[in-house]
Amino acid sequence: MRIREEKGNTIIEDVKDFDLSQTLECGQCFRFYKQDENDYVVVAYNKLLHIKQDGSNLIFFDCSENDMESWINYFDLNRDYSQIKKFLLRKDKVLKPAIEEKWGVRILNQEFHETLISFIISQNKQIPHIKQLVRRISENYGSYLGSVNGEDYYSFPDCSVLGTITEEDFREMKTGFRAPYLADAVLKLSLGELKAADFKGVGEEEARKKLMTVKGVGEKVANCVMLFSLGYRAAFPIDVWIKRIMEELYFNGEDTSKDVIAKFAKENYGEYGGYAQQYLFCYGRDNKVGK
Repeated sequence: MRIREEKGNTIIEDVKDFDLSQTLECGQCFRFYKQDENDYVVVAYNKLLHIKQDGSNLIFFDCSENDMESWINYFDLNRDYSQIKKFLLRKDKVLKPAIEEKWGVRILNQEFHETLISFIISQNKQIPHIKQLVRRISENYGSYLGSVNGEDYYSFPDCSVLGTITEEDFREMKTGFRAPYLADAVLKLSLGELKAADFKGVGEEEARKKLMTVKGVGEKVANCVMLFSLGYRAAFPIDVWIKRIMEELYFNGEDTSKDVIAKFAKENYGEYGGYAQQYLFCYGRDNKVGK
C-alpha cells in the first residue's frame, strides 16, 4: 500500500483485500451515497469524503495526505485481512464461497454515538429508510460540511447537540416506535453515561450489558455497536437474515434459537466472529441463502 498526492487528490495504490462497494453496501454503515460505479460520498467523523476505487487504487478527491490517517483507520486499511481469511478457512470450509465472493469486505471503525443511534433506528427498517432517517437527523441538527455534485452534506450531531433532541422531535422526524429509545440514548450520551472510552479493556459480556441499559437496545443492536464502533471483533450480531443463513448452512435448515447460533459462532469463529458474520451476511443476502 503506497500513498501519493496528485492534483489535490490523495491516491492509495495497491490496496489488497478491499472492495469499496462491498464494504459500504454490506449493512454496517448508513452515511454513504453512491455517485457512480465504485464512486461514493462518505460522511464520517465530521468529515466529508468523495472516494473512488479504480482497480487496486483508491482515489480520495480533494483530500490531502494530512487527512489520510483518519480515513485509513475508518476503512481499516492497516489490518491484514488475508490472515483473517486464512484463519477462518482453516476453521470452517463452509465459509469458503462467502469469503471468495465477498473478498473485499472490511469492518469499518465508526464513531460510537452515531453507530448507537443508527442501529437503534435500524430495528425493523430497510437500509434506504435508515439512511433517510440518519440523514434527516444530520440535516436538522448537524453542521454543513460541503457539497459534492450539487448535493449538500451535514455532519452527524455531537453528543451535546443530540441531548437537545426530544422524544417529540424524534417522532416528528418519523422514527416511529423508536422515538423513546432514541430519546433515552441521547440523554445517556449527552450526560456522559455512555461514551466510547468507558469500553476500553471491558470484556465482551460486560460491554453488551452496558449497552443494553439503553431503552430498546437488545443483543443484536448491542453486538452491532460493539462490532462496528468499539472494536469487539468477536461480536456476532444475529438478526432475522443471519439466523436464516446460519440455519441453512449449518443446521440443516431447521429452526434454531439465537442462543444456539451465538454459541456455535463463538466456538467456531472465536475472536474473528465479526468478520465471519459480515462475509456470511453479505453473501447470504445477495444469494438469497435461507430465504
